[in-house]
Amino acid sequence: MKPSLSIVIPVYNSQASLQTLVGRLEPVLRARGGEFELILINDGSRDDSWRIVRDLANKHDWITGIDMLRNYGQHNAILAGIRAARHEWIVTMDDDLQHPPEEIAKLLVELERGVDVVYGTPQKEAHGFLRDIASQVTKLALQKAMGAETARKVSAFRAFRTHLRDGFAGFQGQFVSIDVLLTWSTTRFSAVQVQHDRRAVGESNYTYRKLLTHALNMITGFSVLPLQVASIMGFGLTLFGLVVAAYVIYARIAHGTVVQGYTSLAALIALFSGAQLFALGILGEYLARIHFRMMDRPAYAVRERAGVAREN
Repeated sequence: MKPSLSIVIPVYNSQASLQTLVGRLEPVLRARGGEFELILINDGSRDDSWRIVRDLANKHDWITGIDMLRNYGQHNAILAGIRAARHEWIVTMDDDLQHPPEEIAKLLVELERGVDVVYGTPQKEAHGFLRDIASQVTKLALQKAMGAETARKVSAFRAFRTHLRDGFAGFQGQFVSIDVLLTWSTTRFSAVQVQHDRRAVGESNYTYRKLLTHALNMITGFSVLPLQVASIMGFGLTLFGLVVAAYVIYARIAHGTVVQGYTSLAALIALFSGAQLFALGILGEYLARIHFRMMDRPAYAVRERAGVAREN
């Protein structure tokens, strides 16, 4: 018997694509066989997305709708869906049909081979040049946070075993990275190439600023790399300062002269001051993370549930 399947999809301002998405998902899931469900998490949409999700949940007994109190972000919404999932395997994907439902089978075949997490890596990105560059920067940051080579192949189109959520069952906090959380439970990652379509309607909600902010949150929220960079920079500049001081002392003793150069001195002071402020800024980021964790802010809060979720 095939493992049962939960499809988790965060929804944000996607009223135009939801009906089509469900229409393409249903035949794929029924053709596979076994138990399945679809969990749609409305992440504070400003359009009629929640009304459509609620109608779909009331119409189909295999659809669950979750309405968040406000917009928490894609990863926070996915976390809510993961915790609500009732089946053995979970597939996450976007709501804009850039991840074709027909490609889900490729991820599941790879899971059957024994890995715990499978990413659907696009054969060719369909975002645009600048967006693709921003995505690569984010994946590089994610690689540093995850400590896994597969991080360079990460995408929102992923499949994994539901029991992995036990490894981050107690996680709280407003900064969430599903991919980093999965590394808390396993090291068995894989990736397969899948088709990546252009967005059929509307525009992407992930701006360059949001991508870079997400990268910063991953680096400072789930790794100590910035602190290590600051330490190395401080050590390097200290050595440089010692070399300059030794040169000045040598020139005074050997030649009886004082090294001239007010401009050089001002540049050195600016260099060291900038390095100190950079290090303080990094420390400030980490202190802010500690502050938010001490506040014990939840990753999300639910306003309403529709469909099967009302029974949970």
